[in-house]
Amino acid sequence: MSFPPFARNPEPLAPTPEPWPEIGETWKPEGVTVAQRYYNQAHAVVLVYTPEDKKPGTYYTVACLGCHFSSMEEKGTYTGTRHGLAQAARVANEHATTCRALPRDIPARPDDEAARKRLHAWVSAAREHDEDVRIWLTDLDLTRLTIQRTNQWIAGELQQLAVDQPEILRTERSKDSDYVSYYVRGRES
Repeated sequence: MSFPPFARNPEPLAPTPEPWPEIGETWKPEGVTVAQRYYNQAHAVVLVYTPEDKKPGTYYTVACLGCHFSSMEEKGTYTGTRHGLAQAARVANEHATTCRALPRDIPARPDDEAARKRLHAWVSAAREHDEDVRIWLTDLDLTRLTIQRTNQWIAGELQQLAVDQPEILRTERSKDSDYVSYYVRGRES
């Protein structure tokens, strides 16, 4: 008795992202540069990205668009060492090989008012201490995909918040340059 030959099932192809009609490219969130993309086991995208300001010492963040995994620094290090590109790629690949989360929709770009509310909520959440706490724009790297704004926009909003609500946020301009530092005021201030 002879059996019919087994038909080989073709390997499933990864879904091709639909280009945005406005720019003719796949999703490019404002405020970040996507350096690498990985697919997890269920074809959800795992991104390696950095804020759009590319300068020496650039750090990268990893975010899964299937589950809610995100990482911007090496686990287990006391100093919180931020990911370089090679390390971020390793973290993204390790996550992609074990994650089985189904793809979620690409986060929609919020309007300015919604992005402003998220930024203000983030600043307000930093008011846990009694003394002023310095915040950095890089502290927002994990939430860049929810606000999708440039560093310039974020800095402008923080400066406006410092003017509108000086009891919550203050700024300090460097004496030697145009660099501005941001401090969330302590609850007792």
